[in-house]
Amino acid sequence: MPGVPDVLVCDELGRFHMIELKHTNSNAVELRPHQVSFLTTHAHASCWILVRQQKKATDVPVVSLFRAAQAVELRMDGLTATAPVLSSPEPVQWGDFFALMFPLPTDRVGDPTPTEES
Repeated sequence: MPGVPDVLVCDELGRFHMIELKHTNSNAVELRPHQVSFLTTHAHASCWILVRQQKKATDVPVVSLFRAAQAVELRMDGLTATAPVLSSPEPVQWGDFFALMFPLPTDRVGDPTPTEES
């Protein structure tokens, strides 16, 4: 289906999350119209845009995370004008990204954690 993000993740609680992956060597992020449409339509869901930017081969790459609701701004204005939800130079601390994209409920007392046996 055109526009569907590159990665579909099912977390430990059975919830689905979608991630559009992009790489750029400039400030422009080349989201195609059908990708922007899908992301905008599903902005209420757990949809994300993950961009790896490396302007020159000698530069340290930076990975930035954006919400799906930022797709139009990211496409039209690029990285310099769009504030990421989270950004990290490589090596990336993926745990920070995963905790933001796939949060586990920690405020519900009495619920077993995903690692506990039933």
